[in-house]
Amino acid sequence: MYRIKTFNKISPMGLNRMEPEHYTYSDNETGEDGILVRSAKLHDYPFPDSLLAIARAGVGVNNIPIDRCSEAGIAVFNTPGANANAVKELVLCAMLMGSRDVDGGIQWVRQQVESGVDVTTVVEKGKSAFVGPELYKKTLGVIGLGAIGSLVANVALDMGMDVYGYDPFLSVDAALRLDRHIHVVKDIKELYKRADYITIHIHYTEKTAHMIDETAISAMKRGVRFINLARGEIVDDDAMLAALDTGRVAAYVTDFPNNRLVGAPHVVAMPHLGASTPESEQNCAIMAVDQLKDYLENGNIRNSVNFPNVYLDRSGVMRMCIIHKNVPAMLASITTLLSKDGVNVENLSNKSKGDYAYTMVDLGSKVAESVIEDVKHLPNVIRVRVIE
Repeated sequence: MYRIKTFNKISPMGLNRMEPEHYTYSDNETGEDGILVRSAKLHDYPFPDSLLAIARAGVGVNNIPIDRCSEAGIAVFNTPGANANAVKELVLCAMLMGSRDVDGGIQWVRQQVESGVDVTTVVEKGKSAFVGPELYKKTLGVIGLGAIGSLVANVALDMGMDVYGYDPFLSVDAALRLDRHIHVVKDIKELYKRADYITIHIHYTEKTAHMIDETAISAMKRGVRFINLARGEIVDDDAMLAALDTGRVAAYVTDFPNNRLVGAPHVVAMPHLGASTPESEQNCAIMAVDQLKDYLENGNIRNSVNFPNVYLDRSGVMRMCIIHKNVPAMLASITTLLSKDGVNVENLSNKSKGDYAYTMVDLGSKVAESVIEDVKHLPNVIRVRVIE
């Protein structure tokens, strides 16, 4: 029986995929094998020795102590693409709100009514304060062409926009999703100088913190409209507010409000609505649960942020899963120990990611507990798990 501790509210569409004969789950589980989480912060949470994996129903994992998990041999999963359509739709909304002052116009209408004015008598005159350009035939720059960025780029093309994309880590799968008419540039400055609108879809890391700073903004087309539904910290607020004051940036639409931004003109600040749809929450929960189950039951890793993706069809009578440091001769050391016990290796997969590696070995017969202990005590081995 696997014990799963839940943080936040996880959609029943995901939870119901855990068979009651194999899983128990609640927010008060102890000695848990797995964790399902959305936005709850786990940095100060004391992980039990039993914990094997954390599945984040969403993309960002800033709320999870990744380094501590890696050192303890805890796999961390996220759900890239599960909320992509929800975010894509909000980007379209953001571009429209950044073009015409829809928010300001709605507030103005309410103010007229509250002040006792018959709003029908002032609409035609007052609307001129909220006009803005159409998206059609304008240029959109998309920074980050992953699951969300590629959808945004394609739909903008369908709306008659010219689209430029930038992604130094563009994967083959992402490239295949892009319409051939999208201009993928190798230099982000090329995108900056052409785009009337820019939307950013990258992860927040130490390298991307304040990526959109004074230097970046100064390279952009004057009057650009900037959309940030990725992470607030990617944009330097001081630089953005200064650019809004001078008109270098015509509008800033962000899903990460703070008191300074909310009080500034030409800022549309939303309460982190990117993935806030029932469909997105369901998709994220289903994907998170499926990945967690596959890892617990089979040792397969899909969409881990700290360990390599490794999938192996089951064969043999016993599977050994080994998390270890990415150093030379580890595979030879492991197979040598197994061969000493006369065990045949039916199948094997080994992959690495940064400082860590993961090895799955399907064995033709059960191995003695002493051999398993020998593998556990190999230098640079972090965690060993046996699945029968």
